[in-house]
Amino acid sequence: MEPVLDVHQLTMNFGGLRALDSVDLDVRPKEIVALIGPNGAGKTTFFNCITGIYEPTGGDVFAARPGGARKARLNGLKPNQVTEKGLARTFQNIRLFPNMTALENVMIGRHCRTSSGIVGAIFRGPRTRREERETVARSHELLEKVDLAEYVNELASNLPYGAQRRLEIARALATEPFLLLLDEPAAGMNPQETLELDELITRIRDEEGISILLIEHDMKLVMSLSDRIFVMDYGRKIAEGSPEQIRVNPEVIKAYLGEEAV
Repeated sequence: MEPVLDVHQLTMNFGGLRALDSVDLDVRPKEIVALIGPNGAGKTTFFNCITGIYEPTGGDVFAARPGGARKARLNGLKPNQVTEKGLARTFQNIRLFPNMTALENVMIGRHCRTSSGIVGAIFRGPRTRREERETVARSHELLEKVDLAEYVNELASNLPYGAQRRLEIARALATEPFLLLLDEPAAGMNPQETLELDELITRIRDEEGISILLIEHDMKLVMSLSDRIFVMDYGRKIAEGSPEQIRVNPEVIKAYLGEEAV
């Protein structure tokens, strides 16, 4: 089965610092993959290279919608172009529009899938009105999917922390991705919120058919969710495998716990 994300020898230099060193990674259709490693391992830099925030120094990033057209090379694309190709992401730090409602935040995510431009917005023809109705309806559906229907007209800034995290996921889903990239989605969550996040991510994969690549430090969540795990340290991939294989891998234990642990 062709991967939806295929990364070859990805390298990123910042001056004399090599943040990513020839990293290979792939994600398959309807698969949940975790990318883990100590702080400073290069995980977020990896996400930034995939999603157009950084242009990699070397290597290739390919993506392909399952059952769709031929795979596209993402190197050099801007973030909005990567989103249009079918990749969506969330960030370590919440990036909502605080003075907009939950519904409006999700509706913004639909912008890349609408065709009405400035002229349509001014004259509000039949196509523009139809797209607006579809956008509102789909945004309501997504708020229900992430269990935020009760907050539909609430300002994003007034939502509980865990709800804000789920709202970011809903906004990402509004772009109609085939691959969802989650950067530390459980950061700051309490145990109950983390459990609800586990259930939500699994539901997104099962019901929407979306592949998921996540960076996460909560190892209980990682081991529960993941089909496969990739491990990075100092910009290099040091291991990959199933949760069971990663749990006992001496290189992984060494990276997290130090020499004395192996």
